Amino acid sequence: MWQNENITVSKQRFIIEEWGPQSSCSFITAVGIASLILSAVQAWRLLFFICKGHDDSIFNAFLNLLISTFVVFAVFLSSTIVSVGFNLWCDAITEGGSMLSSCEDLQDTDLELGLDNSAFYDQFAIAQFGLWAAWLPWLGITVMAFLKVYHNYRQEDLVDSLIHEKEFLLGRSSRRCSDVVDEKSGMI
Repeated sequence: MWQNENITVSKQRFIIEEWGPQSSCSFITAVGIASLILSAVQAWRLLFFICKGHDDSIFNAFLNLLISTFVVFAVFLSSTIVSVGFNLWCDAITEGGSMLSSCEDLQDTDLELGLDNSAFYDQFAIAQFGLWAAWLPWLGITVMAFLKVYHNYRQEDLVDSLIHEKEFLLGRSSRRCSDVVDEKSGMI
């Protein structure tokens, strides 16, 4: 809140009673780093599949869907935290819009907080734009992963695919034809 420093002098000083939790900043940073790493892994994986002509199995497609859904949710949550924090900060600094100056104009004012606040509006705006811009491609990747799982489910026999994945994960050779027919008991 804004408070007068001295009764005789009309100089005001911005005072912060309580900062937001540090865990919010840590969460947003961790989500950003994880999103960057997972997008690099996703790009490498897709490039590998395109160059080699391979296709995802139904298990890998489902795993991709789960990871993409988690990232979409985490980036959405981070974007919401930054947007809400930005609005709360601007409301506090402009006293709910009752001041003549806008939030953008006040970034040039020294708030005497013991930290550099010279470009807070620009930094908040860039962070907010970046997070929402990162959310959109991850949403597209998640929709495509869902369509891939749905397509694989419609094209392949689910039991055959799961038996094949079980054998692959256990390190056995893939036995098709007559052996697979004998194992189709529904137990995986």
